[in-house]
Amino acid sequence: MAKYLVIVESPAKVKTIKKFLGKNYEVVASNGHVRDLPKSQMGIDIEHDFEPKYITIRGKGDILAKLRKEVKKADKVYLATDPDREGEAISWHLSQALKLEGKNVRRISFNEITQNAVKASLKEPRDIDMNLVNAQQTRRILDRIVGYKISPLLWAKVKRGLSAGRVQSVALRIICDREEEINAFIPEEYWTLDASLAIEGEKKPLIAKFHGDENGKLTVSSREEMDRIMDELRREDFRVLEVKKGERVKKAPLPFTTSTLQQEASKALNFPISKTMRIAQQLYEGVDIKGQGTVGLITYLRTDSVRISEEADAQAREYIGQAYGEQFVATQTTEKKGGAKIQDAHEAIRPSDITRTPVMVKESLSRDQFRLYQLIWKRFAASRMAPAVYETTNVKIGAGKYRFGVSASKISFEGFLSVYTSADDEKEENNVLLKSIDEQTKLSLADFDEKQHFTQPPAHYTEASLVKTLEELGIGRPSTYSPTITTLLGRRYIVKEAKNLYVTELGEVVNQIMKESFPSIVDEHFTANMESLLDSVGEGTVNWKTVVRNFYPDLAEAVEVAEKELEKVKIEDEVTDVVCDLCGRNMVVKYGPHGKFLACPGFPECRNTKPYLEKIGVACPVCGKEVVLRKTKKGRKYYGCENNPECDFMSWSRPVAEKCPKCGSYMVVKGSKIACADAGCGYTVDRKSIENDTK
Repeated sequence: MAKYLVIVESPAKVKTIKKFLGKNYEVVASNGHVRDLPKSQMGIDIEHDFEPKYITIRGKGDILAKLRKEVKKADKVYLATDPDREGEAISWHLSQALKLEGKNVRRISFNEITQNAVKASLKEPRDIDMNLVNAQQTRRILDRIVGYKISPLLWAKVKRGLSAGRVQSVALRIICDREEEINAFIPEEYWTLDASLAIEGEKKPLIAKFHGDENGKLTVSSREEMDRIMDELRREDFRVLEVKKGERVKKAPLPFTTSTLQQEASKALNFPISKTMRIAQQLYEGVDIKGQGTVGLITYLRTDSVRISEEADAQAREYIGQAYGEQFVATQTTEKKGGAKIQDAHEAIRPSDITRTPVMVKESLSRDQFRLYQLIWKRFAASRMAPAVYETTNVKIGAGKYRFGVSASKISFEGFLSVYTSADDEKEENNVLLKSIDEQTKLSLADFDEKQHFTQPPAHYTEASLVKTLEELGIGRPSTYSPTITTLLGRRYIVKEAKNLYVTELGEVVNQIMKESFPSIVDEHFTANMESLLDSVGEGTVNWKTVVRNFYPDLAEAVEVAEKELEKVKIEDEVTDVVCDLCGRNMVVKYGPHGKFLACPGFPECRNTKPYLEKIGVACPVCGKEVVLRKTKKGRKYYGCENNPECDFMSWSRPVAEKCPKCGSYMVVKGSKIACADAGCGYTVDRKSIENDTK
C-alpha cells in the first residue's frame, strides 16, 4: 500500500488529523516556521535585488532531520499548513528545506479540522501558491529592513534593546496622538433637565427629558441659564402634543472575524487580545471531547471575512428551525458594509458543527475555553436568525415654547436576542405608563431634576478599541493585531492599566524620533497603502520585488539624514544634588527600560538606585513644597508632591505656577491652553500669553 505523509504546523493538530485518516497516512508537525532570516544580520542582499538569505531556525535541525526520514519513507507528501499567507510560506520553506522539488508533493488546506474538511482537501490538492508566498515574503523583508535600519538608530540615540517596526510604529503613533488629544482636552459645562410629571389617576410619575424649544435642540451651558428655563417652565402648562407608536427592527449581528472576536472577547469576557488568540487556537486545533475523541471545535481563527459556506449556513438554519422554531430562521442575512479591503480567503469564525452546543462540550473544556466557544457559537447562531422587533412609543410634550420627550420600547419578537446579546447592547427601556397616554392625557409638573455635566475627553485606547481602529484604517491584518500590541507592551512603549493603554516616557521619546525622522513609516495612509500592495502581490497583480525596490531608497535616505541630524535624547549622566545613601557620591540620571532613574556613579562597587523625581519648578498647591514628575508602578506619568505620602496632591496634567484669576485654584497645561484645574470654573487662557508674561 502507498504511504502518505501529511505535514502540519502544530503538534496539537497531529492527534486530531491522524484520527480522521487511515493507516496509510503518517501525520507529523513542523512546529511552525523552519527557516527565517538570520537574527545576527539583516539577511537581505540589497546589492543583488533584495534577495533574502534564509537559514534554518536555531533548534529546528532535529525536527527537519526527523521530517527528512519521514519524507524518504513516503510515496506522496501533503503540506497541510495553515490556510493563510503565513501557512503558504511555511509550506514553501518546508519544500525548500526538505529538498522536495521533483518529488510527489502537493499542498492541501482546510478551514476547519473536521473529518469532512480534511478528507475533502485530500481530493483537491494543489501546487504551492507562490503569489501568497511572495506576499508574506514581502511583508517579512519590509519589516526586516525597517527594523534593521531604524532600530540601531534608536539604540544610539536613546538606549540599546529598542525596536522600530513598520506596523508597531504606526500603532504607537495612534496611541500617542490620542494621549495628546486627551491632555489638551478642556471640559465644557452642560446641563440636563428631567421633568417628573404626574398623570391623573396614576401613582407613578412620567419622567420626561428636556429637548429644547419649538425651533429644535437647545444646549444649556450654565446654572443661570438652567434656572431661567425652569422659572419659565413653572409658569407653563405641560401637555401631550403627539404620541407616535411604531416598530423598530434590530438586525442580527454578523459572525465573528478575527478583529470582532478580539473586541467582543475583551468587552464581554475581559480577555486580553493575546489570550483570545491563544484559546481560539486551541479550539481550532482540537480538544478532547468525551465520547468523540479529539475534535476541532471552530473554523480557522485568522480571517477578515464574514462569509459562511453554503453547507454551514444550511445546517445552521435547519438547527435553528428545530431548536427555536421556523419563525426564528433568518429570511436574509445581514451584509457587511464595504470598507477596507478584505482578503476573503476564509470563512468567518464559526463552530465547526452548530449541533455541538456549548452545554454538550462544557465538561470537556476549561472555563476559558468554554466561555470563548460559547461566545463564538452564540454569535454564529444569532447571525443566521431573524431580526428582533420592538414596539416603540415616542411622546412629545410641550410646555409653552419648550419641548420634552419620552421614549419607550418593548420587545414584540425576540428573534436573535433569544440567543445572543453583545456587550455593547443597551438594556431597552420599558415604560408601562405609555400604553394609556394620548393627546388628551392631563399632565401636571411634580418636580424637576436638573444635573450639571462636563464633556468628557476621548477615551484612552483599550486593546479592543485599538484593534478596531487599526482595522478601520486598514493597518495590519488579522494575524498582526495581537503581536503588534504584545510587542508595544513588551518593549514598554505602552502600559496597560485597568484595560486602558497609556504611553510611557520611553514610548513618547521613540514616537517623537519616528515622527521627526521617518514620517512616512508612521503615516497611517502610507502603511494602509502598503497593506493594499501586499494584497496585490498575493493576488499576483504586482511583482513583490517592485514593492521593495520602490520602498527602500526613501528609507535609506531618511536613515542617513537622521543619523546626521538627530540629537541624542539620552541624558549623559546628568549629575544631581541627591547624595547616595550608601557611599556619599552625588547620584546621576540614567535611562532604563522604564524611563529615567537615579544611579550611583560608583557602579559596579555601589549599586544603589532611586526613583528620579524631576522637579518642574511649581509649588504644591496643597502644602507649598515642590511638585515633581512621578510614575505609576506601570510607568504612566503624573505630577505629585515631593512630600508624598504626607501630602496626597496629584494631577495627570502638568500644573503651572500661576493661580486661576477667577476662582484661585491651581491651573494646568491643556495643549495650547492653560486651564483651571476646577472643571466647574471653566477659566482658560492661551498658553503663549502666560509664558510671555513670565519671561
